[in-house]
Amino acid sequence: MNNQEIAQFELDTLELLKNVMDPEIEINIVDLGLIYELKYDGEHQIDIELTFSTPSCPLGATIISNIKETILQKHPKIATNVNVVFEPKWSTAFISTEGKRVLGL
Repeated sequence: MNNQEIAQFELDTLELLKNVMDPEIEINIVDLGLIYELKYDGEHQIDIELTFSTPSCPLGATIISNIKETILQKHPKIATNVNVVFEPKWSTAFISTEGKRVLGL
C-alpha cells in the first residue's frame, strides 16, 4: 500500500470505530475523542493510542475488547494493538462537533 492508501485505510478504520460506544456515556469513542492516534503499518497491524474519560474507567477492558472485535470482523487478517495512555489528560475539549451535538453541549 502507498501512503495515500494507508491514510484512507486509517480514516475508514476510524469511521468503523464509530460503532464502538462508551457504555457509560453512550456516545461512540471516536466522537468522544478517546482515540488519540490510529496507525496502520500497511500490512498486518493497526496500532491505536486510546484514553478513557477517567483513568479508573470500570469498562475500559470492554471498550478495548469491542475495538478489537469490530476491527477483526472487518479485517480478520490484521492484528490490533491498543495502547492505553493518560497523557494528554482527556477533557470535553476532545469531543467532536457531532459528539457535542449528541450530548447537548
